[in-house]
Amino acid sequence: MSQPAQVATRPNVRFVLFGLMIAMMLAMLDNMIVSTALPRIVFEFGGADHFTWVVTAYVLGTTVSTPIWGKLGDLYGRKTVFLTAVVVFLIGSALCGMSGSGVFGGADTGMTELIAFRAVQGLGAGGLMVGVMAIIGDLVPPRERGRYQGMIAGIMAIAMVAGPLVGGFITDNLSWRWAFYVNLPLGGAALLVLATTMHLPKYRTEHKIDWLGAALLSVGITAIVLVTTWGGNEYDWVSPQILGLAVLAVLALAVFALVERRTPEPILPLSLFANRNFALISVIGFLLGFAMFGAMNFLPLYQQTVQGASATNSGLLLLPLMFGMLVVSLVVGRTITRTGRYRVFPIVGGVVMAAGMGLLSLLDVDTSKTQSSLYMLVLGVGMGFLMQTSMLIAQNSVAQKDLGAASGAATFFRSIGGSFGVSLFGAIFANRLAGSAAGSAFAGSGGEGGAMDLEALKKLTGATREAVLGGLSDAISHVFFWAVLFTVAVPVLAWFIKEVPLRATNDVPPAGATPEDGAEAALGKAPVA
Repeated sequence: MSQPAQVATRPNVRFVLFGLMIAMMLAMLDNMIVSTALPRIVFEFGGADHFTWVVTAYVLGTTVSTPIWGKLGDLYGRKTVFLTAVVVFLIGSALCGMSGSGVFGGADTGMTELIAFRAVQGLGAGGLMVGVMAIIGDLVPPRERGRYQGMIAGIMAIAMVAGPLVGGFITDNLSWRWAFYVNLPLGGAALLVLATTMHLPKYRTEHKIDWLGAALLSVGITAIVLVTTWGGNEYDWVSPQILGLAVLAVLALAVFALVERRTPEPILPLSLFANRNFALISVIGFLLGFAMFGAMNFLPLYQQTVQGASATNSGLLLLPLMFGMLVVSLVVGRTITRTGRYRVFPIVGGVVMAAGMGLLSLLDVDTSKTQSSLYMLVLGVGMGFLMQTSMLIAQNSVAQKDLGAASGAATFFRSIGGSFGVSLFGAIFANRLAGSAAGSAFAGSGGEGGAMDLEALKKLTGATREAVLGGLSDAISHVFFWAVLFTVAVPVLAWFIKEVPLRATNDVPPAGATPEDGAEAALGKAPVA
């Protein structure tokens, strides 16, 4: 005989939210720390032509794993699945910190090791991102989620502020390896809080995870990212390697679509896309990730090379972007909870974000730090309108039983957008840089390994310095120019979103599910903090 359902008390919700905020900070903080420390890592290991892969591997690992984590949470309960993701993330962090230290190989293999371990870290991060949003969906009904998801967006913004600052301090005063080791105490705290305070209903269904669909999706997405990364850089666009990868991507995704139509529990239910709002917000999430990851990775590069900022100061220079996103996310979240209206926010956010990208495309060697700060503030405000509004709309478009899959899909499209953005922006940057006077700055000492000698850049004088920095600023501003072409589509798509009333309660558990751990009622009907 099952026990009465456990009700989520106010203290429990508050403690769980605290643990979730730590977990979200883990995933976001690490990427921002690494972005700031990346020039120093490249200088030590070489391989500037592959530096975007340190980010791409993380994003790719996150991308291919989010649908799997989301579905596992739907089928087997979110607590165990989420805590497992935290452990995977921490293992990946520890391995990243040991890259090139002699444990697995010397400095000559350091970049390869770091890229591989970043992929492991990304696998865990995928579970963190989708798990946080799905657990909030279990705890809080849609009408109340705007406030809590706004808080999570605020934590993400704080992590983006703290990341460059902590990363800059670590890079300037300690070893870059601590950019990864810093995750270990934070992750331990999150594990302790969530293991002892989080009590969620856990349901098991008769179906098994769709491993075939997951494998096909992973192959297809990996092939696409390799095409965008290597095309026009490592290989010609019409080379057998690129064409082969393109064919592989098309075939894998075509077979994936067939498999998903026939499997009882698809890893990415195609039926979700029959809902207009869900389909639109998925594309918007893709474009948001595209822009966000592009900005985060090229702004520190501009600040440390063209503006001559230290790693720590480059983190401080990102504060306007983070401040804009933090304030707007909190205000928008509370406004949605109070009014129940949300359609206008992605429209306004898309317009402002496109304007911010347009302003950043004006960056050159003469742009003052005040001007670039104002440009970043505009971009941050636009992103603040969109960050959690997109997740809220996605979750409100599906039944509670598909919450994990919907959260995973929404996170997936944002992540794949980021993967495309980093890869494509990296290719645009490299191609624009090639042949310019700045190209030699990436040759490193003796021209080996493609290392970026930041100290040598600082010592340049006269016409040589002007030509090199001009080439760098031109390549970076060219990246933002291309970003504008993608972000202008966001407000156009958002215009077609239909204002569907936010539900005041969560749905009942999935039909046919067997309640476990004495949790028979939907936790979303419990009182919230």
